[in-house]
Amino acid sequence: MPPQAEAHPIPHLERAAELPVRDQAGNERRLAEFRGRIAVLYFYPKDDTPGCTVEGKEFRDLYAQFTALDCAVIGASTDSVESHRAFAEKHALPFTLLADSSGELAQVFGVLKGKMADRVSFVIGGDGRVIRTFNDVAPRGHAQQVLSFVRAFLESHRMIGG
Repeated sequence: MPPQAEAHPIPHLERAAELPVRDQAGNERRLAEFRGRIAVLYFYPKDDTPGCTVEGKEFRDLYAQFTALDCAVIGASTDSVESHRAFAEKHALPFTLLADSSGELAQVFGVLKGKMADRVSFVIGGDGRVIRTFNDVAPRGHAQQVLSFVRAFLESHRMIGG
């Protein structure tokens, strides 16, 4: 059975789309720039820790498959730009990492736990609406789970394949 889009209201999602957050290169980014395509926004607690490294490397290893589906991959944590830069370089992560140092983006998405983001992923449709939330994420195998959802979602909406 194909996955259905689930309406998932995120408080102040429009504000989240316009919220400026720096990436690992120090560039100011906004989620709004990913509109018009599917985007995976995965929050994780801390750079270069065992679980976060496994998760990041698995998204890296599947990155070409995500981009073949015109799907952006965006990691986010409350770590600094410098921490993200070192993490991305050390593990050759080819996707955007948002340095949500203030925790504001995580707070808007409801995933801020203390000073760190909880491990939760969102699949955001081209219209900016959250179409799937993955809670209580286990790092190993998560990227494949998300990729399978995105592929099935696009196929069920006849955006790829048959």
